[in-house]
Amino acid sequence: MSDRRPVTEQEALRESLRGLETARLPATVPPAQFPIETLVPEVRQQTPAVGQRATRPDARLHGLGQTKYIDDLALPGMLHARIKRAGIAAARIARIDTRAAEAMPGVMAVLTGREIPANSFGPSLQDQPVLADERVRHAGDGVAAVAAVTEEIAAQAVERIVVEYEPLPAVFDPFEAMREDAPRVHPPAGNVYAHKIIRKGDVERALAEADRVFEGRWTTQMVEHVPIEPHAAIAAWDANGRLTVYSTLGRITLGRADIARTLALPVNRVQVVGTIVGGNFGGKNEISQEPVLALLAKKAGRPVKGVFTRGEEFYASTTRHPFFMDYSTGVGRDGRIRARKVRLVLDGGAYCSWSETTLGKACILATGPYKIEHVQVEAFAVYTNKTVAGAMRGFGAPQVCFAYESQMDEIAAALAIDPLEIRLANAFDEGAASPTGQTLESVVVKASLEQAAARFGWREPRS
Repeated sequence: MSDRRPVTEQEALRESLRGLETARLPATVPPAQFPIETLVPEVRQQTPAVGQRATRPDARLHGLGQTKYIDDLALPGMLHARIKRAGIAAARIARIDTRAAEAMPGVMAVLTGREIPANSFGPSLQDQPVLADERVRHAGDGVAAVAAVTEEIAAQAVERIVVEYEPLPAVFDPFEAMREDAPRVHPPAGNVYAHKIIRKGDVERALAEADRVFEGRWTTQMVEHVPIEPHAAIAAWDANGRLTVYSTLGRITLGRADIARTLALPVNRVQVVGTIVGGNFGGKNEISQEPVLALLAKKAGRPVKGVFTRGEEFYASTTRHPFFMDYSTGVGRDGRIRARKVRLVLDGGAYCSWSETTLGKACILATGPYKIEHVQVEAFAVYTNKTVAGAMRGFGAPQVCFAYESQMDEIAAALAIDPLEIRLANAFDEGAASPTGQTLESVVVKASLEQAAARFGWREPRS
């Protein structure tokens, strides 16, 4: 990339989007072998596009290798940024010495958290610093940043920044973190920052009266999104003090608001341009380095690009939430569910991010697509001194689905009932009520199960 002619900001944007119009192909092709109208006939009338194949407008660019991602773009005079990570789970920052980095040839700007006008952000709780300025809460926290004429100089410069820490007790287990005497990740508040309860009927009485009660704990691990393209952005200011950020952000409006707030700017002086994204899966739903790049660009008077290393993707971006899920389910001898009691503990890591949203969705969906008269779900989101957990496809739904479907298989095996039949006996019907009282419409869970069973011959004899 270094031998490319620098292009203007407008030319770079045009180049990144070039070919999208010529890439358009016919929107539909002959329907799949099993179109959705065979499953739900009325859907075809409501939404004609359902069941039809569509060609992505950027498919041609991807196929020809002509797609332009942020790391393919170069603005005139552009610098490269790197962020120094804490490397310690819990500590007070006693001193940051940036003089050696600032003295390096090729270093154009150095930034610390104390220079950020409003040093906090977050989609629900604004509890995460852009750069840690007083306290470190996990090893991936950024503590300083550098903009230099090359990536190599920027990487060398962050190594010359000296940070003195006063280590603090850390907590890594969410159950330990819930104890009153646990180290506080965000003192003086406790580590439980979200608590949700759903109650329907009398779950304790129904469990006591059930023919069988099945209990178990299921856990899911932290999962990194691992997009092929890491987090990347470019920040540039114009002569009138307006900021333009080119970013892989998946939620441009939310990111624009967070950038404006952290920089103490009116939102109408911030423009965010969403570029073609090389993988998101939820992991690029919030800002990561954009305010840092903007302030470095302002100090240096030149555009600044930042691209996460693969290591940073694992410890400085967000992950899928680890869950701990305790299920108690009371059933009759016929396999019908009488009651279900659920306790969820979500390990959110060092900051809230999308944990409140994830907890709420998991709580609502925790009992599964089944008719259950007596329900209790209690859920907790907990801080630990670990990598931040945030948005990832499903927002809590995959975790609880793993738990309740695993238990359904255990119940079916114990009662000698076919796993398909026990699900059909308990599944929602049209007009059923959810645990939160919502009347459900367009319910196709039984039809979907029947279609799936027919597709791979579930009821056929097996040798």
